Amino acid sequence: MRTGFDNEKYLRMQSEHIRQRIEQFDHKLYLEFGGKLFDDYHASRVLPGFEPDSKLRMLMHLSDQAEIIIVISAKDIEKNKVRGDLGITYDTDVLRLMDSFRQNGLYVGSVVITQYSGQESALLFKNRLENLGIKVYIHYNIAGYPSNIPLIVSDEGYGKNEYIETTRPLVIVTAPGPGSGKMATCLSQLYHEHKRGIHAGYAKFETFPIWNLPLKHPVNLAYEAATADLNDVNMIDPFHLEAYGETTVNYNRDVEVFPVLNTIFEKIYGKSPYKSPTDMGVNMAGNCICDDEACREASGQEIIRRYYAALNDLLKGTCSEEPAQKIELLMNQAGVTIQDRKVVAAALNRAQETQSPAAALELPDGRIITGKTSNLLGASAALLLNVLKELAGLGHELHIISPEAIEPIQKLKVDYLKSRNPRLHTDEVLIALSTSAAANEDARLALEQLPKLHGCQAHTSVMLSDVDIKTFQKLGVQLTCESVYESGHGYY
Repeated sequence: MRTGFDNEKYLRMQSEHIRQRIEQFDHKLYLEFGGKLFDDYHASRVLPGFEPDSKLRMLMHLSDQAEIIIVISAKDIEKNKVRGDLGITYDTDVLRLMDSFRQNGLYVGSVVITQYSGQESALLFKNRLENLGIKVYIHYNIAGYPSNIPLIVSDEGYGKNEYIETTRPLVIVTAPGPGSGKMATCLSQLYHEHKRGIHAGYAKFETFPIWNLPLKHPVNLAYEAATADLNDVNMIDPFHLEAYGETTVNYNRDVEVFPVLNTIFEKIYGKSPYKSPTDMGVNMAGNCICDDEACREASGQEIIRRYYAALNDLLKGTCSEEPAQKIELLMNQAGVTIQDRKVVAAALNRAQETQSPAAALELPDGRIITGKTSNLLGASAALLLNVLKELAGLGHELHIISPEAIEPIQKLKVDYLKSRNPRLHTDEVLIALSTSAAANEDARLALEQLPKLHGCQAHTSVMLSDVDIKTFQKLGVQLTCESVYESGHGYY
């Protein structure tokens, strides 16, 4: 629970560094933004003290200079690609992103539909946006991209794309997810700006891997664990090492594509402004770590959580064995095992004692609370109540939810909604607790402890339902589950 990252220093240093990069060019910088602009919970987990909205707040420091372009691939529109973390399609997420940026005082200039090759669904989305008063531009597929550089850097390549009208010196290029065409959009704009006599620049903002931490630092290993399904690999930037004699860390895709990018820069400018992929980056996060040991410990825990998530996905059939195997190797490199996650042993021991599913949660002071399955409550619901009573200083035997509050919910589930499981889930037990709090002072006191769960670690001896998992996520609890179905079958 120690703070390992100076968030205020980061906001100041990162915004100032971007201003300096803008000045290197003709007051026009296209900044490709990788990862999430807000709700960056991975960064907040491995860099304790990093706020999930830090990057958004940093951009708000530059709001008078910045405008945002949101990029979406016509191919993703056509196949209704869905964001796994939100469960919404990419085109819907474009609208969500626009609203979020505008609500925070950031100017969204336009939307670009990339990789267009006649998809009707893309045109329908374009019309929808234009009916909302949003500027939309079309960028096309280029044959042989990215290796056919003579065609790419020509009037039949980038020149065929529509020029995006921008009015501010910093242009943030972001997207709902990877593979949307952010980099190609930036490079296309450099080509068009150059033809107009403007020496615009390009830079890339990726928080991970952190370029000025060691290759095998747990923070960087945790990034590999997070992208195990994408086969991203951290590596020493060979171009930076050759140019400056300095060891820095980048990841394989940026290193592999750099020779192509360098040639494109030379074709556009006559000379490349960068000698390495590291040169292109603007990330200052590594300079704002104030407690390296705290970040190492937090990152080790993140790798373990990613390992459990990969095992769960393997059981559900949504991924192959490779991600779990890769993360197991990363655990070895980071020097951690599942035994380093204290709640694992606590949950499994409780399950063995009761011969039924059980759960455990570690409080900020190190105390571990457990919950068992009963006739009224599932293990995770029982755990929540036990934790809240502990935090409120209430006796374990005290009933803070009356049977009168539980019985109607069970009747609704079984008699009317035809559920076979009468036990209350976590969301249902919280509703019952809220109802009891209206007349019960102890229930009200317990309910007020909910914010203290944020950042706590929890583990369950079986896979949980999506409802329970989402409830823990909303409470900010960092949850892992054994890859075992409660029913013993493949359907939950």
